[in-house]
Amino acid sequence: MNASKPALTHAATHAVAHAATHTSAPAPTPDLLQSTPAAAAPAAASVVPQWPARRLGTDRLRLEASHPMLAPAVSAFFLRNEEHLAPWGPPRPPGFWEVSATEARMAQHVAAFEASQLWQYWITRTDAPEHVIGQCQVSLIARGVFQNASLGYSLAQDAQGQGYMQEALRCLINELFSPRVWLHRLEAAVRPDNIASLRVMERLGFRQEGLCKDYLYIHGAWHDHQRFAMLNPAWGPDQAPIY
Repeated sequence: MNASKPALTHAATHAVAHAATHTSAPAPTPDLLQSTPAAAAPAAASVVPQWPARRLGTDRLRLEASHPMLAPAVSAFFLRNEEHLAPWGPPRPPGFWEVSATEARMAQHVAAFEASQLWQYWITRTDAPEHVIGQCQVSLIARGVFQNASLGYSLAQDAQGQGYMQEALRCLINELFSPRVWLHRLEAAVRPDNIASLRVMERLGFRQEGLCKDYLYIHGAWHDHQRFAMLNPAWGPDQAPIY
């Protein structure tokens, strides 16, 4: 992200610490994947796509799925950036980001990840793996005829302007569009005044689909959101979902 405001999309406002929809069976995943372009369509005999790898990476960044051991770093991230993120997310009760409370939620996220309800990743620099600088998550995961999910993300104030969020999301999108996960479509909703997030959408190639009036109640008021979407370019126009 390269503006002063964080990008916190609609998925983040109601799913940063919560689950979403639908399930899939477990599948083994590598420990760490580098960001690569989305692969070609799986062959008819391929295994059914399931969940993404729990660790992803680029040259500069690591993306690690939620687990309880991350709780201290995650709590520290939100406490450091509480004022920075407050205008873009739901209010939190006192003690919400205490380590013990965060650890309990992260344990729930492990189960939600395996159930394909919420795939949330915590972003660190490769040269500072204990210091969380942001998060991105996939929620409202639907299979069947939809093959769609919602994308949300936020970035630390002191990590702005260095291309980290664009890099992290591109890595994640490549995984979501790969044969391992094989989603057909991703969507995100962004407030029109969140300039940094709008730039991320543009640079990643998301297409604006319309404006949702009074879409979410955030920071004391109902706010309009612009809806964006990206289609998996490896899907053929007549290709049926595997399941």
